[in-house]
Amino acid sequence: MFHGSIVALLTPFKGGKVDEAAFQSFVEWHVAQGTHGLVPCGTTGESPTLSHEEHNRVVELCIEAAGGKVPVMAGSGSNATDEAIALTRHAKKAGAQAALVVTPYYNKPSQEGLYQHFKAIHDAADFPIFIYNIPGRSVVDMSVTTMARLAKLPNIVGVKDATADLSRPSRLLTEVGPDFIQLSGEDATAMAFNAQGGVGCISVTANIAPALCSAMQTAWAKGDLKEAFRLRDVLSPLHDAMFVETSPAPVKFAASLLGLATDEVRLPLVPATESARAAVRAAMTKAGLLS
Repeated sequence: MFHGSIVALLTPFKGGKVDEAAFQSFVEWHVAQGTHGLVPCGTTGESPTLSHEEHNRVVELCIEAAGGKVPVMAGSGSNATDEAIALTRHAKKAGAQAALVVTPYYNKPSQEGLYQHFKAIHDAADFPIFIYNIPGRSVVDMSVTTMARLAKLPNIVGVKDATADLSRPSRLLTEVGPDFIQLSGEDATAMAFNAQGGVGCISVTANIAPALCSAMQTAWAKGDLKEAFRLRDVLSPLHDAMFVETSPAPVKFAASLLGLATDEVRLPLVPATESARAAVRAAMTKAGLLS
């Protein structure tokens, strides 16, 4: 169900509050642009600064706006296992197709702790779960061995791999086989990830270039390597620009240039600096998103 270009949705704010109308319009735009899947309340959605009420509401808004046309993988991770269980149960009740559960940040659990955390969520929620492995933000890295062990559980169905280690997908493929869904969490290496055994990318850049990201993934799946490589090269400067400063400040500024949302972020994040804004404008112009 989850493959191709899956957007890690930003959460629009206006006057410090979630801009519900802008968010639903944003989701509808993505459906029309050919995005293959939606992820609300991930890192790009500033989930650490959303209240539980806001978090659940954003998931509900996304599912409603998607209207069953594309699948929704709701972010539901936490470094508190009971909280992750509650968020995952809500995602299921709201009508999402799966949950994206990040490795527990700050706690720095052992590999056994990681296993037991995900197993507890699995057992309590009875819902398809994707592991979100992002050592750069969570300061813990789930090993291939632990992931293969978790993959034996029926509802642990895949991974968002943001390690940027391109040996990982092939090593994991050898351990668990092709039914375990491997999605890249790094835009810049998304195509290389597919070549190593992946089937798509949960993308930041797709927020502002959904048609390009979707077309690249579709070309790859069809075996049209010439077109896939062309689109990869068009997108490359955008990937760099989206991370010139801490995400999602750059992508929110980019979205504001397209009239999709404000560039508001919540503390402790701050809006993109002038130098970052210049880099974003330049990359968007080069990619044909701005004239």
